[in-house]
Amino acid sequence: MGEHLWPVLMLIGLVAGIFSGYPVAFVLAGVGILFAFLTDIPILFLSLGVGRIYSGVLANWLLVAIPLFVFMGLMLERAGIAERLLRSLAAVFRGMAGGYGFAVAIIGVVMAASTGIIGASVVLMGMMALPAMRENNYDMRLGSGLIAASGTLGILIPPSIMLIILGDQLRISVGDLFMGAVVPGLLLGALYTGYLIAVAIFAPHRMPPATRAAAMPFGQALWALTRDLLVPIALILSVLGTIVAGIATPTESAAIGAAGALALAAFSGNLRFVALRDALYDTTRTTAMIVFVMIGASIYSVVFRRLGGDAMITDIFLIDGRGPYTVLLTIMVLIFILGFFLEWVEITLVVVPIVAPVLAALDFGMTSEQVLIWFAIALAVNLQTSFLTPPFGYALFYLRGIAPDLPISVIYRGVIPFVLLQILALALVLIFPQLVLWLPMSLR
Repeated sequence: MGEHLWPVLMLIGLVAGIFSGYPVAFVLAGVGILFAFLTDIPILFLSLGVGRIYSGVLANWLLVAIPLFVFMGLMLERAGIAERLLRSLAAVFRGMAGGYGFAVAIIGVVMAASTGIIGASVVLMGMMALPAMRENNYDMRLGSGLIAASGTLGILIPPSIMLIILGDQLRISVGDLFMGAVVPGLLLGALYTGYLIAVAIFAPHRMPPATRAAAMPFGQALWALTRDLLVPIALILSVLGTIVAGIATPTESAAIGAAGALALAAFSGNLRFVALRDALYDTTRTTAMIVFVMIGASIYSVVFRRLGGDAMITDIFLIDGRGPYTVLLTIMVLIFILGFFLEWVEITLVVVPIVAPVLAALDFGMTSEQVLIWFAIALAVNLQTSFLTPPFGYALFYLRGIAPDLPISVIYRGVIPFVLLQILALALVLIFPQLVLWLPMSLR
């Protein structure tokens, strides 16, 4: 224990700083610099951190995709695509038990693949669907849980900001991560839909037919749905298709997506100065938050490794000659618990660089690159739960913010089935790695 005293104290200092409520970026950098002085690390050694900040963050071409994808999502939100989709889907499912529920689940997948902005997806779907669900006498536990869970799909289904950061941290192809996330993302959406079907069959009183939805002939409703789906699908294919075909890098495809979203907003008549200004402001704020956390994490990790933190982590996970799957499961349980208290950005930038080398060195019967791709997608599925688990589940707070009259206890109980479905999806990904690896390996 004595040999690992300083790394342990660094971890304690990090946790204490985060729980103090101080900005995470400054906690990371401050703890790193503080322990550099406490342990008499030469001040010139910190120049390595400065070099990593410049080459790994500020001059990293890959990270330019982050503001572009954020901007794309915000502009699509303002283009009214989701609102039109909800109306079309409600008309198609009119008279069917769970009509609005199925509509929200489908929109969650489409919005995730179009935007990837968790807060925007949850707030937008909540503002559109919650009043309709109340009007149709839905069980609000089911309704709130479905909206919160569907809104978190953007963290997994590409284009995902988390996958971009993971690709940078693990030094693996973001394109491979995008392709690897497609099947697990659709699997999770299918699990949500399957749960809704079960409720519609065995407890239809919890989500009655959407009789108050817009009345129109089925054929007309189907045509409206097809028309409203074409636009986001075309944009999704233009972004992901250029990456898969090797025509564009993730950064270049992000620029295509941002330009396409801007054009769609203009075409829909929603490209106003106020909307553009707000989108640019929110893009800048989100990007600045992520970049500052990355800068702080760079300083922290340089000092942590200098003090033997990576060796300590290796000793912890490989003690007693544990098998590779035991180590992987231990890491997943640790990350699941951390998700109760920390944001995905903090976990991704602090924990992943420490545990990834441990996993890459283990024998899973795959190459180290395949192991890292598999781990990254399993991590993304795992971290979805962090948006839904109290006390700091951000999707719960987003939903509570737009529905202050909805008791928080109702929201907490409503997300439990969806957290269990996310855990089931994680188990399937861990048991069947080909769910992740099949698509990226077959497209090479």
